[in-house]
Amino acid sequence: MKETWRWFGPNDPVTLADIRQTGASGIVTALHDLPNGVVWPKERILERQSMIRAAGLEWQVVESIPVHEDIKTGAPGWQSHAEAWAESFENLAACGIRTICYNFMPVLDWTRTDLAHELENGALCLRYDAVDLAMFDLHILGRPGAAADHLPEIVARAGERVAQTDDAERDRLTRTVIAGLPGSEESYSLASFRERLEAYRGIGSRELRANLAAFLRLVVPRAEAAGVVLAIHPDDPPRPLFGLPRVVSTRDDMAAIAEMVDSPANGFTFCTGSYGVRADNDLPAMIRAHGERIHFVHLRATRREADGVSFHEADHLDGDVDMVEVVQALLEIERASGRSLPFRPDHGHAMKDDLQRKTNPGYPLIGRLRGLAEIRGVARALSARMA
Repeated sequence: MKETWRWFGPNDPVTLADIRQTGASGIVTALHDLPNGVVWPKERILERQSMIRAAGLEWQVVESIPVHEDIKTGAPGWQSHAEAWAESFENLAACGIRTICYNFMPVLDWTRTDLAHELENGALCLRYDAVDLAMFDLHILGRPGAAADHLPEIVARAGERVAQTDDAERDRLTRTVIAGLPGSEESYSLASFRERLEAYRGIGSRELRANLAAFLRLVVPRAEAAGVVLAIHPDDPPRPLFGLPRVVSTRDDMAAIAEMVDSPANGFTFCTGSYGVRADNDLPAMIRAHGERIHFVHLRATRREADGVSFHEADHLDGDVDMVEVVQALLEIERASGRSLPFRPDHGHAMKDDLQRKTNPGYPLIGRLRGLAEIRGVARALSARMA
């Protein structure tokens, strides 16, 4: 397994020199300063690639080229955005970068309600609180019909909680949910967020799935020609939010996507944290079912909470993900295919010196270094046993 590390570019508080010391050899990044829908020029790609190589590392995976919202809604002219998206990965391929992670989540990328939830040991983690999400949806956003999308007991608790919060707490929650987390494609105000939701009126899971299929039919042949593999990231969390459909959440979703275009270039980023939120997802079985299409891996664990909807980021070898069995399944795929799968330690607890520096939420240095070291140990032990 090839060790990689998410880096958010020259302004990332975790530097390339820091990453070099973790033992990871590959970088996962993007041209985050370019707006959604713009073709990535070769000269900008080469400039960033040269910076990474000068640090003794290699840009191995792109995460992500944003997929324009017009593609997801199937708006008139969406094909021009898809053509620009394909031109970007063709330019990347010309520079030797051929693994493209992307997502097809409507409006919002990954979503949390608390970016600094304190654990018993004093470390901080990311958390998704279903009551806070319902409070925002019902009482801050005021989305019509929102109550039907939340469990009745969650709705009741949200009503109690909103009465106990002040404006500052509500503003913090609003910023956390819609202002854009690291790697997110868009950032919204309440007004613009409502407008984007309105653009999805009449678009359910069937329509979104059809739009994804149309997009893949256009871009996968160009990916094949360029020697590129596309790796769709699962929904995070893997369930509908704000009345928006989700179509990359389950094993059945993976099977449906694989059938849209029968090509190895139409593949997956397997994120154990996203898929692992759902108790009905058997992660090792999903890996073994779609191993030939898995091109990139995010390894992290989440812990589902008592209400069955809330969760928080757990230690990499804890939580509801059987990380040992997951790594075993990945090693089996590598042995059968002769490939070396790039993976990165996804998210991590802010601990020790992380608490003294401002890093991107979910992306501290020491917390991820701990996760990488733990996964490295599991992988080496299992590899020795398989030898």
